[in-house]
Amino acid sequence: MRAVVQRVTESSVTVDGAVTGSIGKGLMVLIGVEKGDTEKDAEYIARKVTALRVFDDEEGVMNLSIQDIKGEILAISQFTLLGDDRKGNRPSYFQAAGPEEADALYRKTIELIESQGIHVEEGVFQAEMMVKIYNDGPVTILMDSHKLF
Repeated sequence: MRAVVQRVTESSVTVDGAVTGSIGKGLMVLIGVEKGDTEKDAEYIARKVTALRVFDDEEGVMNLSIQDIKGEILAISQFTLLGDDRKGNRPSYFQAAGPEEADALYRKTIELIESQGIHVEEGVFQAEMMVKIYNDGPVTILMDSHKLF
């Protein structure tokens, strides 16, 4: 499972002209599920996202987590995170999980994050979405439950 985590001052997602999710200060998290991922991968991503210390403390040091600042998360399912562009110029999505498997693990990840008292807003699974991101810093972190980075 892969995630792209961005520290934001605000972020929102729109589907067919309607906002389906919107947050203030927090994290915008793109989540991609790979074939063969399990609940352990969802647990890893949820644990890392909620504990990630990317918010400034009183001394201006990135030392606080989303839990510490009582921030929000905007979660977006994104199979293109599994795109492999090593051959040619058109990415292959062969490693991306199928819709049923991906949706189940995406939902599990959100459930695990919410179980820690963090408010999560979402996009719409498999929809064409417009995501507005005000990346703060900018701070962007890549995560992979298989530790490929």
